[in-house]
Amino acid sequence: MQTLTVALGERSYPIHIGVNLLTRTDLILPHLLQAQVAIVTNTTVAPLYLAKLANALRASGVMVQEIILPDGEVHKNWQTLNQIFDALLAGHCERKTTLIALGGGVIGDLTGFAAACYLRGVPFIQIPTTLLAQVDSSVGGKTGINHPLGKNMIGAFYQPGLVLADINTLHTLPARELSAGLAEVIKYGLIYDATFFDWLATNMSALRALDTATLTYAIEHSCAIKAAIVAQDERESGLRALLNLGHTFGHAIESGMGYGNWLHGEAVAAGTVLAADLSCRMGWLTQNDVDRLRALYRAAGLPDSAPNLGVDAYLKWMGLDKKVENGRIRFVLLRRIGEAVTTADVPAELLSACLPGA
Repeated sequence: MQTLTVALGERSYPIHIGVNLLTRTDLILPHLLQAQVAIVTNTTVAPLYLAKLANALRASGVMVQEIILPDGEVHKNWQTLNQIFDALLAGHCERKTTLIALGGGVIGDLTGFAAACYLRGVPFIQIPTTLLAQVDSSVGGKTGINHPLGKNMIGAFYQPGLVLADINTLHTLPARELSAGLAEVIKYGLIYDATFFDWLATNMSALRALDTATLTYAIEHSCAIKAAIVAQDERESGLRALLNLGHTFGHAIESGMGYGNWLHGEAVAAGTVLAADLSCRMGWLTQNDVDRLRALYRAAGLPDSAPNLGVDAYLKWMGLDKKVENGRIRFVLLRRIGEAVTTADVPAELLSACLPGA
């Protein structure tokens, strides 16, 4: 087991990464304020892992309430969030009751947001079961829901007390979902660590084959980068914005195509290709850099081009991005592989030229 720490003073918390962690109640019990939890999961994950976790906790003397939600990005909304509140209130859950998010990024975001709001804040734990959640969404305290006018536009920064990443859960992950998680892993190499990017190109086959040692290293290294960035900029006032490489374009793809039609990681991959193309047009990346990036996405089973929504649609959806300041879209672009920057100084003609449909 590898253990990292997200260093946030009194709100610091550990990230445990390893195999067979789901029943390690010795890792969970120290983070409970009372022997009562509500496990929030979905209809896909529940048959696989809910009983294993719930039974282990009950055997340790913990009262467990189970909340099973519908699966999918399309359900990351007010209605589903309210189902959590309904269950918590009906179960007389108290301020010291801990919510446990058991699932992927949608469950983690919903549960974290519910924890931030219920009784004005209750503790919660992240137990991510997808690669994307293990390397990205479970770490850093971003929680929230989607709105018809934009993805993740309503939410809160609210840190978990613990992240428990059991690599064994990835063995039941569909290949498409695994690839979606690899998009976020690749992101860390692009924005922060060119050597890691090269390592990924060499080890992509082993990652897709679920080799335990290779996965452990990739997850640990990704989490270490994110933990370091979050520790310096918890609420995304500067450095943390770099973690959104590809997301401005990617969220436009998710919104424009309809939530759930493209997985988040697929949209991020396609969005990063657009960001790389724009970086190349800005004179920063070389065409060879863009080609290497696209080749790595193909090797990961990800799209290496973006859908043709039309220039106007892309501009409309990107105009609703959270990074818009004073009416100007702030982009995360690449100076080179391993170094990202944020900028609003993008000539309109270069932006339009890189968009599908131009």
